[in-house]
Amino acid sequence: AGAAMVARALWALLAALRAGWCLLPQSGYLHPDEFFQAPEVMAGDILNLHVYYPWEFLSNSPCRTVVFPLMTSGVTYWVIKSLQRLDICSSCINSYTLLVSPRLFFTIFSFILDYSVYRLAPFWGADPWKALVLLAGSYVTLVFYTRTFTNTLEGLLFALLMVLVSSRKASGCSAEPRSSSLLGVITTAGFFNRPTFLAFALMPLLYWAGLIVDSQKSIKTLINDFLKFILCACFTAFVFITADTFYFTSVSLDNLYTNKSSLIDVIVQLHDKMVVTPFNFLSYNLNPHNLALHGSHPRVTHFTVNGVMLFGILHILAIGAGFKMLKKYVHQLMLVRWCCRGQPGLLVHSEGSPMLLLFYFVPLAFLSLFSHQEPRFLIPLILPLVLFSASPNRAVKWKLLIVLFNLLGALLFGCLHQGGLIPCLFHLEQLIHSPASSSHPQHYTLLFAHTYMPPRSLLNIKKTDVHVEVIDMAGAGEETLCQTVEQQASNFTCSNCHIFIIIPGTLRATITKCGVSFKNETLIFPHLSMEDPPQIPVLSSGNWRSQLGLYILELNRDH
Repeated sequence: AGAAMVARALWALLAALRAGWCLLPQSGYLHPDEFFQAPEVMAGDILNLHVYYPWEFLSNSPCRTVVFPLMTSGVTYWVIKSLQRLDICSSCINSYTLLVSPRLFFTIFSFILDYSVYRLAPFWGADPWKALVLLAGSYVTLVFYTRTFTNTLEGLLFALLMVLVSSRKASGCSAEPRSSSLLGVITTAGFFNRPTFLAFALMPLLYWAGLIVDSQKSIKTLINDFLKFILCACFTAFVFITADTFYFTSVSLDNLYTNKSSLIDVIVQLHDKMVVTPFNFLSYNLNPHNLALHGSHPRVTHFTVNGVMLFGILHILAIGAGFKMLKKYVHQLMLVRWCCRGQPGLLVHSEGSPMLLLFYFVPLAFLSLFSHQEPRFLIPLILPLVLFSASPNRAVKWKLLIVLFNLLGALLFGCLHQGGLIPCLFHLEQLIHSPASSSHPQHYTLLFAHTYMPPRSLLNIKKTDVHVEVIDMAGAGEETLCQTVEQQASNFTCSNCHIFIIIPGTLRATITKCGVSFKNETLIFPHLSMEDPPQIPVLSSGNWRSQLGLYILELNRDH
C-alpha cells in the first residue's frame, strides 16, 4: 500500500511537470513536422498569417488530411482569434500563444495514454501505477507527446484501439469486444492521419477478430460484427474524403449555392475532384527515389538505434524477452513435430507478455520495411512497452538507469536540440511589433542558415504585410552563404531597413570571413545543432557558451 501511494504521488508530480513544461514552454525543436504538418498551415488559413505551406498541403500534391489539423491546431487558433475579436483578450495572438495553444491541446489529450495504461494494466497482468510512472516519467511522453506531431495522434489512436479490444468478464476471462463500430471509425481515422497506422492497428484487429471467432457466436452475429466494422470504416472514410476534397479543390459550398447546383451536380463535381490523401501519401512514399530525398537508413535502424534512443534499456530488455519467447515457441514446435507431446500454445490467443511483445514488435517490423526511419515513427509503441515492462519482476533493478536516461533525453530534446530557434523567433516577433517599429514602418530581412526551418507563423505577420522577408538558407555551404550575405549587404540602401542573420555559434567564425560587419549581436543559449555539432576541444575552452548558442547578428549598414 505504501509503495502504491508513493507511485501515485510520483505520477501526479510527473503529470504536473508535463503540463507545466508545456506552458513554460519547451524550447527544444524536434523536427520541422511538428510545425509544418498542422500549426503553420492553420495559422495561415484561420489567422491569415504569413506562413510557409509545405508541399503536402498544396492543391497539386495533397498528401495530408486537413481534418486533424482543423480539429487540433485549427480549433485552438479559432478560440484565440475569437477571444481577441470579442476584446476579452486584446493581444491574444502572439508568438507565445501561437506556439503553446496547440501544444497545450495535445498535452491535455496525451492523458488518454495515462487512462489507457490504467485501464489496460490489469488486463495484461501489469502493475497499474508502476506502468503509469514508467509512462509519465519517459521523456517520450514529456517531450514528444506534448508536440503537434501526427505521430502523437497516431499513438493516441493506437491506445484507444488497444483499450477497445482488451476487455475482461467478471469471471476473469477475456470478453469479446462489443465496439465493432468504434473500431472501424478509429482504424480509418488513424489511416487518414498516417497510413502507417495500419502497422499499429494490425495486431489489435487480429486480436479482436480472434476473440470474435472464439466467442462461439452464430454466423449471423459474426457477420453482423464485421459488417458494423466495415460500414463505419466506409462512412468515416467518406467524411475525410469529402472534407479534404472541399479543402484542396475549388469546390466550395458558396459556389454551389450561388450557382443553384442540384444535388446530382454537387455529387458529380465532388467525384471529379475527389481527393484521397492516404493514397497520395502511399504513392509518394512507396517510391524509393522520393524516400531518398528525405534520407535513407539501413532497415535495422529502428531495431538497433531508434528504439534505444527513445526507450533505452526497456527496448533492449524487450528484445531479450522476444528472443527468449521465440526460442521457447520454436522448442514447442519441435516437440510437437518430433515427440507428438501435444500442441503448443498459440500466441495469438495468449494473454500477457507474449502478446504484448507482438503488439510491440509487429509494428516495429513493418515500419522497418521502409528505408526512411526516424525515431518519432516509433513513439506509439510506448504503450505496449510500458505495460510489458511493468509486469512483476521486470525493470526493477534498472531504476537508476531509467531515470538517468530519461533525464538526459528530456534535457537533450526538450531544451538543447535546436533550442535557440523558438526563443529567437519570440525575440524577433517582439522586435518587429515593437512600438518604435509601429510608429515608423521598418523593413526586416531575416536570413536563417544552418537551423531547422523557421515557422513563419511565430513571427505573427499578416499576409498583407510585406515589410518582413524570411530567407531560409538551410544547410548552405560557406561560399553560398557568404555570397547571399554579401548580396544582401550590397542592397542595404534604405535607412529603415534591418538585416538579421541567424546562425548557430559553430558558424560564428565562418560568417566573419564574408567581409561584412555587424552592429548588434544577440546570443541565445542554449542551442545544439546536431548537423553542425560543436567540437570537443572548443567546448573544453572558455568559448563553450558561444558554441552552444544561436546568434542573431544585425548587419551594419555603414560597412
